[in-house]
Amino acid sequence: MEQGYLSIILHTHLPFVRHPEQERFLEEHWLFEAITESYIPLLNMFGRLHHDGVACRLAMSLTPPLLSMLRDELLLERYEKYLENRISLAEKEIQRTALWPELNRLARMYHRIFTQTKEDFVHKYHRDLVDAFGHFQRLGLIEILASAATHGYLPLMIHPEAIRAQIQLGIDFYQQTFGVAPVGFWLPECGYVPGIDTYLAAGGIKYFILDSHGILHSKPRPRYAVYAPVYCPSGVAAFGRDWESSKQVWSAQEGYPGDWDYREFYRDIGHELDFDYLAPHLVGDIRHQTGIKYHRITQDNGHKELYDPDRAREKAAVHAGNFMFNRQRQIEWLAANMEDRKPIVVAPYDTELFGHWWYEGPQWLDFLIRKIHHDQDQVRLITPGDYLKLYPKNQVCIPSASSWGYKGYNEVWLEGSNDWIYPHLHIMAERMTELVHHHWPGDPLTTEAIKQCARELLLAQSSDWAFIMKTGTMVAYARQRTREHIANFNRLYGQIQRGEIEQDFLHQLQWKNNIFPELDPEVYRSDYQPQVLVQLG
Repeated sequence: MEQGYLSIILHTHLPFVRHPEQERFLEEHWLFEAITESYIPLLNMFGRLHHDGVACRLAMSLTPPLLSMLRDELLLERYEKYLENRISLAEKEIQRTALWPELNRLARMYHRIFTQTKEDFVHKYHRDLVDAFGHFQRLGLIEILASAATHGYLPLMIHPEAIRAQIQLGIDFYQQTFGVAPVGFWLPECGYVPGIDTYLAAGGIKYFILDSHGILHSKPRPRYAVYAPVYCPSGVAAFGRDWESSKQVWSAQEGYPGDWDYREFYRDIGHELDFDYLAPHLVGDIRHQTGIKYHRITQDNGHKELYDPDRAREKAAVHAGNFMFNRQRQIEWLAANMEDRKPIVVAPYDTELFGHWWYEGPQWLDFLIRKIHHDQDQVRLITPGDYLKLYPKNQVCIPSASSWGYKGYNEVWLEGSNDWIYPHLHIMAERMTELVHHHWPGDPLTTEAIKQCARELLLAQSSDWAFIMKTGTMVAYARQRTREHIANFNRLYGQIQRGEIEQDFLHQLQWKNNIFPELDPEVYRSDYQPQVLVQLG
């Protein structure tokens, strides 16, 4: 008998990285690797489940920067060239490994995967993965959540106009993309302080997701902990992350991805083979990931054995069964202690965990969904939006300030490596509001310049840059991007103030940083009132 619900939420985001000024740019590979290893495998999984009549119901955020890149013609062309390059490298690997049967088998596997991925991208999905995700939403397999315009970290924004712009522009972009209003919203990094929900309510949002302590530290204390939503005073529902189910999957040390039979992420031929051999397949003179990896995790002493995809697939099936069993026992216990409703276990993860970081992740998810459908009747997959329809009455609480970053608050995005960015962002937000109040609408050139100022501010606000500075990977690029957007904004601002806009400079920025072509700077007015569309379902 059905005793409760599991809500798996995939947060799908990448920062806006687009460099038309260079023929090949390494950071664009973040997108290409995610498409190859995560997005297309997940889309193929949805298609198989639908074809087989397996009940699938997941929630999935898709952020505006990612959606923009997935429909950018320049990046789509470069992605096809990326796949062609990987197919060529795999062909060379088949020849190089001809005398080593086990290696040769893996080289042929990668050639088959890259070739099939290109076939799927071009012919099955017609180079439009956004429409493919929208298709599965229309079929009812997924519920797509909106998110902030550029994944700005909202708790550290001190100007209400900046918070509202990030939220409302994200909602507007979702409506332009999918033709319906979003029901749910993914707060970047699950970053929340009381009051943010009022902007979500103004945009017609029904629910958002918090980390566990954001709900557990609510006032008053929530009756059902994180296993039922609470309503904020604004009327928007907040769902809390279940720590147990989340850690069981995402933790490389304690969770499934660290199992010795799974593919080792860091042993890539791009770091191991002769440089001259690899050179045609690398960007510049930098060694980097190629996606061809021949080893499994094995153990912690440095020794790595060859990867066995059949063995890894069997382990993914075992782990899927273990996860389902744990949720059955968890929900069985919760149901016995919740009087007026069935519990919901909310399990959010970064989408790129499935396939990119944990290569077998899509297989695990496929096994899990099929096992839930065929092998039991205690747990049902639903979305937070579905749960609110089942239980529209919930406790009213004020959630606590929180994030899902290290230590649970703001430290990841505000500490010694990145604190220098915030005075600039605060001044830019203040000046953006000033431009709209005093110079909007203006003549056509001024209008375009103000729109580009908004784009530069939004791109500078991306939480990704502060996160990268903190974690110490690709720090130079994160600093460069932040400084460039700050400088671009300030230069345009000065030109607008003087009435001396440099058209060549403006057009160069519009060509390079072309996110949000339909952007309306009115959202930065203090008295702005959003238009709410009818929501899906």
